[in-house]
Amino acid sequence: MLIPSEIVETIKMIHEEHFDIRTITAGISLRDCCDSDGKKSREKIYNKITRVAENLVKTGEDIEKEYGVPIINKRISVTPISLVAEASDDENYTEYAITLDKAADRCGVNFIGGFSALVHKGYTKGDRILVDSIPEALAATDKVCSSVNLATTRAGINMDAVRHMGLVIKQTAEKSASKNAVGCAKLVVFANVPEDNPFMAGAFHGTGEGESAINIGISGPGVVQNVIRRVGPYADFGIVSEEIKKAAFKITRVGELVAREASRRLKIPFGIVDLSLAPTPVRGDSVAHIIEEMGLEVCGTHGTTAALALLNDAVKKGGSMASSYIGGLSGSFIPVSEDVGMIEAVKSGHLTIEKLEAMTCICSVGLDMIAIPGDTPYETISAIIADEAAIGIINNKTTAVRIIPAPGKKEGDIVDFGGLLGRAPVMKVNNASSASFIHRGGRIPSPLNALKN
Repeated sequence: MLIPSEIVETIKMIHEEHFDIRTITAGISLRDCCDSDGKKSREKIYNKITRVAENLVKTGEDIEKEYGVPIINKRISVTPISLVAEASDDENYTEYAITLDKAADRCGVNFIGGFSALVHKGYTKGDRILVDSIPEALAATDKVCSSVNLATTRAGINMDAVRHMGLVIKQTAEKSASKNAVGCAKLVVFANVPEDNPFMAGAFHGTGEGESAINIGISGPGVVQNVIRRVGPYADFGIVSEEIKKAAFKITRVGELVAREASRRLKIPFGIVDLSLAPTPVRGDSVAHIIEEMGLEVCGTHGTTAALALLNDAVKKGGSMASSYIGGLSGSFIPVSEDVGMIEAVKSGHLTIEKLEAMTCICSVGLDMIAIPGDTPYETISAIIADEAAIGIINNKTTAVRIIPAPGKKEGDIVDFGGLLGRAPVMKVNNASSASFIHRGGRIPSPLNALKN
């Protein structure tokens, strides 16, 4: 039962501390849309998405008005398209992406995820066609997001796919050069990808999921920052951790309440709550500023990784006490372009790609929304992906790379993507070659800790 002080506290979190439901994502299985005729398959896909998600946006808006909790995005995730399109004889899957885009437009959602392939142990014919189609598909669509999983702790790292994705990212940047390579902002490369992630660009409806699901992503960096500010600069880390846990508990409870209400109204099963702290370019909604509130002069200085470790752990502990259905990524995101504190730290020279890589051992995902010089060789991008995948498989956690080689841009320039995608300073990249390493190919074997049976 809610008491008046808790109601007042929730209102304050919303109006003063930027708490929101970042996304309601409807996951939809398309496995029954396979057809040897690609045109028929795409008709089935369009019809099913628009039928299942027909009322998603309206329901989200109704709940937002009735409960007073902002719901920023309404999204759809679908079965990886490589698995669906493979039944056809099509040699390019761009038309599938265009179908997804049309369905997203019809439903009124912000993004649709699932132009995806799972290649951590090797390619099928459909996987290879989909990956080769990514540059054209993302250039031809506005709302479609793409992801490729190329490593798991059990399988190791598919280094052929690592090399391939470096090239695909460069091609995607060139195809969308007129829009500051925004196609790359809709493309993420994973290790140990979760099947129920509601956040873009990596959302897809995994093969182990049911017919459909409602997954919620919540966010409250401002709430957590204000909690630390209230305990003051002399509170020890045990107290800081406890207060963050309490805040995470509260925002997770609100998130599950919204998720279950959306599930009931849409008659779609409730899936999970992803309690990731997802920042925005708005001041007061920054993970970097949480870290600085703990006592560091600037995010990126020594102590940053330890502060992020405390934050991530406390958020997960508090959230897991609030709900038995925590899933997705759940932790803290560190996307440079989407976090005003991260942007400031990069511009001041205190936050580098190398430091961000160290932080990815702790955070929810990895190197996220990072702009680099447009003339960066594709092998260097592949090597960055390989490093992140190695962190993921050794630590048995999700890691990812969403990187933008901005055509015509050099270190220190600014790339503006607009909206929640924000603006990113172009970061320095180590210019020593990784080409010979990347061209070895093959598969880096799984680590010893994969042998758990």
